[in-house]
Amino acid sequence: MARKISYQQAINEALAQEMRRDASVFIMGEDVAGGAGAPGENDAWGGVLGVTKGLYDQFPGRVLDTPLSEIGYVGAAVGAATCGVRPVCELMFVDFAGCCLDQILNQAAKFRYMFGGKASTPLVIRTMVGAGLRAAAQHSQMLTSLWTHIPGLKVVCPSSPYDAKGLLIQAIRDNDPVIFCEHKLLYSMQGEVPEELYTIPFGEANFLRDGKDVTLVSYGRMVNTAMDAARSLAARGIDCEVIDLRTTSPMDEDSILESVEKTGRLVVIDEANPRCSMATDISALVAQKAFGALKAPIEMVTAPHTPVPFSDALEDLYIPDAAKIEQAVLNVIEWSKR
Repeated sequence: MARKISYQQAINEALAQEMRRDASVFIMGEDVAGGAGAPGENDAWGGVLGVTKGLYDQFPGRVLDTPLSEIGYVGAAVGAATCGVRPVCELMFVDFAGCCLDQILNQAAKFRYMFGGKASTPLVIRTMVGAGLRAAAQHSQMLTSLWTHIPGLKVVCPSSPYDAKGLLIQAIRDNDPVIFCEHKLLYSMQGEVPEELYTIPFGEANFLRDGKDVTLVSYGRMVNTAMDAARSLAARGIDCEVIDLRTTSPMDEDSILESVEKTGRLVVIDEANPRCSMATDISALVAQKAFGALKAPIEMVTAPHTPVPFSDALEDLYIPDAAKIEQAVLNVIEWSKR
């Protein structure tokens, strides 16, 4: 039975249901048991944005606060995963990955390859991503392409409460390390979510809207912005197909190519900086494998190649919005009329 809950609640429910189902699942991270601003008080907040609230009391000994040392607790989680348990490690902000990158890049991602497939690392790293919360340059980045570039990692970017729950359960059950990217502006988003356990397979994109004129491809929060643009363009007689990648590694290349073969036009939306981004990777894929189908040059709608600004006005300009997507769509439509 489905009911409407928030993205935040969907993640909390996925964690609780998997911990109830599998005693090897546990949570560790900064403030996940106590809470920011409440030292010594167990389950006061449940993480900086309350995602793990209530789990400390439900699962004694399995929700562990850690020291403020990302390299330490992520390393401990990697070690635990190789010993047969399933840690869900919260990296409070993705920006803190610089403090523990060796544990992810050179350890967790490589063990299966280094040991001839005989070792697995069933680790989930949940982390907040994205701009829009006035958190400035060091708490607002979108590093999806960095993770996607690393062989051995799976990278998940849910855009809705339904996807957040199903993809997180799938991530916890996976035997490889998963980076689970939660956009901080989606935590309050409401959506229909089944009460029961369910999974969403990795590497299968979701077609949110069928269309014949232009293909829009994105992931995470930008999927919802793309849908806003598609609805606005529909009122002007332009029919957009919207693809939610769900996971960037593995990435559903076939769905992207099939859609472009149909529409002949592609706009890729990515909140990240443009250089070496998911937007450029998807553009290269289509240019290489579906060039003959293109009726116009590919358009990319991304953030500029700068850090996220602190100024409210500048941050609003930094983040791709529906108006920028609409203009990109109009550009490819006009080009093909030449």
